Amino acid sequence: MTDSPAYELAQVNVGRLQAPLDSAQLKDFTEGLEPVNAVADQSDGFVWRLQDESGDATGFRILGDPELLINLSVWRDIDALTAFMYSGRHRELLKRRREFFHRLEEAVTALWWVPAGHRPTIEEAGERLVRLREQGPTAYAFSLRTTFPPPTH
Repeated sequence: MTDSPAYELAQVNVGRLQAPLDSAQLKDFTEGLEPVNAVADQSDGFVWRLQDESGDATGFRILGDPELLINLSVWRDIDALTAFMYSGRHRELLKRRREFFHRLEEAVTALWWVPAGHRPTIEEAGERLVRLREQGPTAYAFSLRTTFPPPTH
């Protein structure tokens, strides 16, 4: 029997759309959401993701910006998240992100550790992303390039 982890990894990423969600330009992106989400849901180490009745998070916005899409999820650890991110259909869409989203100068992804079982809110995710943008990577909010281990207490 293995011990349950005390902490899980929360991640938020945002993107400013190049065009309306129902546009021809975003057709490959919107048609890819359901299969990518299905793979995420079945991935080793996946815990939870923000979604509405439609099964995705395209109806949510963050930081009071009507053009900023949000993806918010919780994973067992960094290895589980990156294994999903850089494989299969998600990897294919990730390579094409400039077709769908504007390039943003500030950080678009923030990671942080949450107590196991905690489900972060959009407001919490926005606060972590803003802190990362303002202060750079810290244990409070970090990036995939500069990570921090889970708390030990």
